[in-house]
Amino acid sequence: MKVGNKVNQNTPGIDAGKSSATKGVKTNELNKMLTPRASRVGDTAKINLSDKAQALQKAKDLASDISINEARVSELQNLIDSGNYKVDAKAVADRLVDEHLEMVD
Repeated sequence: MKVGNKVNQNTPGIDAGKSSATKGVKTNELNKMLTPRASRVGDTAKINLSDKAQALQKAKDLASDISINEARVSELQNLIDSGNYKVDAKAVADRLVDEHLEMVD
């Protein structure tokens, strides 16, 4: 089935691009009519984000940060390759728990 720009091509006098509801309405007035009410309210509109939404936004912001300390990455890669990189499992676990508790509060 081919979809074209005109609807009902066999019916004379009907133009798919125009409607009697919008006939004679200026473009900027039409845009105002189609714009959601909240965006037209102006300064009175207020949005409250949940804590989870704020945490998600923070995670996205951190993930998009592309600043990388190349020297530190190289140093850690050398330690890992040589087998000299030691992980303090207790410190990692403590930090994970602390960060989780901050998100829950």
